[in-house]
Amino acid sequence: MTEALTVRGVMVSGGPVLSPGDPIRRAVAALVEAGAQAAAVVEADGRVCGILTEKDCFRPALHASYYQEWRGTVADHMSPEVVTIEVDEDVVRAAEMFLDLPHRTLPVVEAGRLVGMLGRAAVMAALYGSG
Repeated sequence: MTEALTVRGVMVSGGPVLSPGDPIRRAVAALVEAGAQAAAVVEADGRVCGILTEKDCFRPALHASYYQEWRGTVADHMSPEVVTIEVDEDVVRAAEMFLDLPHRTLPVVEAGRLVGMLGRAAVMAALYGSG
């Protein structure tokens, strides 16, 4: 299988990566500035412990708009139940995962550590280009 048909060939690396203790305001700013739908939350050793999505950020953003105060950390608002995909997984398997799950973005891991993010649009483009 060629690299273009694996997750490695279509994932994005270098996007925002968050820590559980990061202030939520800083995390929201990172998502907005990067134009990202989600960011992986990682422990100091690089292992994924959660995901923070745009949807997760609405509650603290609304609170801030009402009360002029940002409260909490990434850990307070992230989804700790995170589904990941291995970097060398087949793009077809990734498409099947997106079909079965409500997620728009998946953290990509190698040996249990974050290496990038995979979005539905990238998988669709890869499938379109291969057919």
